[in-house]
Amino acid sequence: MRKVLVIEDDRVIREMLRLILEFNKYKVFVSEKAKDVLNIVHQKKIDVILLDHFLFGISGIEVCKELKGNESTSRIPILMMSALPEVEENCLQAGASAFLEKPFEKNILLSKIEKILNSALA
Repeated sequence: MRKVLVIEDDRVIREMLRLILEFNKYKVFVSEKAKDVLNIVHQKKIDVILLDHFLFGISGIEVCKELKGNESTSRIPILMMSALPEVEENCLQAGASAFLEKPFEKNILLSKIEKILNSALA
């Protein structure tokens, strides 16, 4: 079972993502705090990270750069999310594997996750 870490500070979106992913046979871990990312990634052997662009107190772009700059986490694919389509390029430049515009359709979310997971295994 593939393990997904969702970093999202909006409780409703976080829970919606958890439910969608669990229904589709992913093992899901959630956090609203960017500071928890490294601990969860190392403890749970995460396969993919869903990361919100705007987090309370820190930019998701900074979190993405930190993860991609860390040897132990640099290979984990990151799907960044935002309601602002104009931040897509910045997210990809920070190292995100893909970008998902909010609001999103469930099928697009799942398709993007599978695509980046399959690319990571190739």
